Amino acid sequence: MLKIGNIQMDTPVILAPMAGVWNSAFRLTVKEFDAGLVCAEMVSDKGIVRQNEKTMNMLHINEREYPMSLQIFGGEKETLVEAAQFVDKNSNADIIDSNMGCPVPKITKCDAGAKWLLDPNKIHEMVSAVVDTVDKLVTVKMRVGWDEDHIFAIENARAIETAGAQAVFLHGRTRVQVYKGTANWDIIRDVKQAVNILVIDNGDVKTPQDAKRMLKETGVDGVMIGRAALGNPWMIYRTVQYLETGKLIDEPSVREKMDVCKLHLDRLISIKNENIAVREMRKHAAWYLKGVRGNAKFRNQINQCDTRQELVSVLEQLAEEIEAKASRVSAG
Repeated sequence: MLKIGNIQMDTPVILAPMAGVWNSAFRLTVKEFDAGLVCAEMVSDKGIVRQNEKTMNMLHINEREYPMSLQIFGGEKETLVEAAQFVDKNSNADIIDSNMGCPVPKITKCDAGAKWLLDPNKIHEMVSAVVDTVDKLVTVKMRVGWDEDHIFAIENARAIETAGAQAVFLHGRTRVQVYKGTANWDIIRDVKQAVNILVIDNGDVKTPQDAKRMLKETGVDGVMIGRAALGNPWMIYRTVQYLETGKLIDEPSVREKMDVCKLHLDRLISIKNENIAVREMRKHAAWYLKGVRGNAKFRNQINQCDTRQELVSVLEQLAEEIEAKASRVSAG
């Protein structure tokens, strides 16, 4: 169990926000695999303020996703606050999360994302401005630092706490590392010991065993999983079960993977037109196929699909071939 403010979660396992990936179709699917909280991909404060159509569509929430968090980013206090107020009054999200961890140059050049990590005073100013003007709970997702010479994780976390945020989601890499190297769990442990608000770890949790070890070594309150859940919502369920019971649930069968992939596809089609949904689903389908023997041939076929029928046909063919091979091995 995990509680952020007055928001109660059934499990301490959280789906991290991932830009360009986590729309409501996948968030809902992961939620059904026991995620305690799902986080939407980050949206631009200026996109919200200007009522950009694409940005507005990114704010779509399925009521079955609750509890859930919407993440916004920006580098100017005025537009960040205005965007937060819009989300506060016009969204059913439970939490407003401020992004100060995105390492992408086009974001940091706007003084947004990970650029905040260089100035604890700005963090306090920006976060407190949002907290003071919204009714929803406010959290912050950040990295441990900008680079090895500028790691202000403790100072930044304390600034977030005194600004009134309820929790900090902490990625164990610096901005310069992007997603390379390893996450520094020692710094995460130090941050947890330095503040009284909730600290949730993010980074290098690739297996349920990683999650348990990380919780034990750092003492954090929960675990946030991102890339390990790509095409693999079972990672969430298996982690929850392992933390609760100590039992490691088997990996899903190929048939189970393909069935959930099709469910994901249909949910995506329900919020986008079929052609756009299928094109977007190609990358997700490739992630669902990860680890499946002989998947290269099918990945190539998937990349040629333009309709639901075509994509479903490829997925069915894959499942049938794998099952036929398993049957022959069993018979032999």
